[in-house]
Amino acid sequence: MFPHHREREQPIFCSRAHVFQIDPTTKRNWIPASKHAVTVSFFYDANRNVYRIISVGGTKAIINCTVTPSMTFTKTSQKFGQWADSRANTVYGLGFATEQQLHQFSEKFKEVKDAARLAREKSQDKELANTALSIAAPQFSQDLSDELQSPPVMCVNGPEDKLFRSQSADITLSSEKERIKKMLSEGSICEMNLEAEFFSLQDSNTKLVAALHEANANVEQWKKQLTAYQEETDRLREQVAELEAHGGHGPSERLKDELTQSLEELEALLKAKDEETEMRNAELERRIQNTEQNLNNSLEDRDRMDSEVQRAIEILDIKIFDLNDLRQSLVKLIDK
Repeated sequence: MFPHHREREQPIFCSRAHVFQIDPTTKRNWIPASKHAVTVSFFYDANRNVYRIISVGGTKAIINCTVTPSMTFTKTSQKFGQWADSRANTVYGLGFATEQQLHQFSEKFKEVKDAARLAREKSQDKELANTALSIAAPQFSQDLSDELQSPPVMCVNGPEDKLFRSQSADITLSSEKERIKKMLSEGSICEMNLEAEFFSLQDSNTKLVAALHEANANVEQWKKQLTAYQEETDRLREQVAELEAHGGHGPSERLKDELTQSLEELEALLKAKDEETEMRNAELERRIQNTEQNLNNSLEDRDRMDSEVQRAIEILDIKIFDLNDLRQSLVKLIDK
């Protein structure tokens, strides 16, 4: 699929999972990217010192993600995990067959993420060293650095002070935006985690309801058998009563004993069926009630998260307005 990359890239870990992508329209529902479990692999490119997650379905790459230090793999259930890829503007979800497979993939993701962070730090150190060697005026650079590190002044005494105040306002505005943006991003990830858990609970509830319907169908079948057993029991009772009325001996006495034993066996079987049916129905009803309670809790958590995200957006709007107003005031002071 990627011939020029595969020549220099080497797989370092492989697993199999069902691949999903978040719906780009709603940002809530999961869309299956594969009809069945596919291989998901970590690759390492030694020439570029980068790590990638690749999965191919047929002739199509369904995952082609470069791992960055800012990525986080989140377990949202016992067998499901997800991570966001900002470059592809999507969220990937993986459904594994076992908890152990999910744990192994999660640990490898952390390991690769740390390796990517170290690779980036080494690359940045190298770039900084090259930049320092190419600077033609080191003293000017030092003076500029000292000026930027000096504390902000509270009064305007000249053009330099005005310029510094303007730069300080820009830095403050940018920092505030980044902080709010990070808060909104974390809220969005939490919301998607709740959605994934909600869909998992919905699926569990559907399976339990289907099991309850199957149990009810079995109950109907058992009721028919119970009716047949009761009719057989009544017939045997009549035969026993008839034998007792005639007071028979010999073979009739043996037949009476056999009928009595058959009658007792049928009654024990009927009692066992009744107890089994009651226990199974009670267990299914308990599981359905627990699942419905979990669904209600997930819905409440999702609504609460929506409210928190909305409140954060409102705070962001107010902060941006205030900082823009401060910036305009500083600009007016500079122009004077």
